Amino acid sequence: MVKFLEQDQEILSDSTISAISMAINLGTSIPSKIQGWVYEEYGKPANVLKLDSNVELPPLKEDQVLIKVVAASLNPVDFKRMHGMFKDIDSPPPTVPGYDVAGVVVKVGSQVKKLKEGDEVYGDINEEGLNHPKNHGSLAEYTAVEEKLLALKPKNLSFVEAASLPLALETAYEGLERAGMSVGKTVLVLGGAGGVGTLIIQLAKHVFGASVVASTASTKKLDLLRSLGADVAIDYTKENFEDLP
Repeated sequence: MVKFLEQDQEILSDSTISAISMAINLGTSIPSKIQGWVYEEYGKPANVLKLDSNVELPPLKEDQVLIKVVAASLNPVDFKRMHGMFKDIDSPPPTVPGYDVAGVVVKVGSQVKKLKEGDEVYGDINEEGLNHPKNHGSLAEYTAVEEKLLALKPKNLSFVEAASLPLALETAYEGLERAGMSVGKTVLVLGGAGGVGTLIIQLAKHVFGASVVASTASTKKLDLLRSLGADVAIDYTKENFEDLP
């Protein structure tokens, strides 16, 4: 089981989520204009990111589902994209940022095979993170996503927890794959208390079968590393990992 860092608060209360589900069951109409965070030019978030109450509802393709967003999370790629750091291969603004999403399916395309209205889902809405990602991301009331990019939200996860996972988990898993991680190997995780680091420790130990997982963090976070499965917790404020056996 994957553990999570505690969230400060839920984005939506249980009663609000129940109201969303009830509205779906009652067939409440989906608006053509929605609220969302939008930037129309590249720059610093404080200068360019605005809350817009007149965002067009994203069109639904045959292989997509429309999600009523309950929770979303931001990643470094959102910040870099907003600054125009890869604008040569970006989909040009206006842009609703956000890759990670958790929410409720309210409409399905004609080619959708498994998901249905009312399903609670989560995922990363972009199949390719840097090559022309979607203009309409997850920081809006609704977003459209290909069915193949989503999974049913586990019942034991809140929407906030589920929305925190996709891109960080993909990064952690792919990193271990590229490094050739396999059963019996040893891995050193630098910055193991971060979003990706916490997931690498757990994947390395419980999925890839590492024999030894070592990780660095500051003094107050060493217990967290051990609770996630690290065999060796290194305090980088007191030790240089390069000097250890």
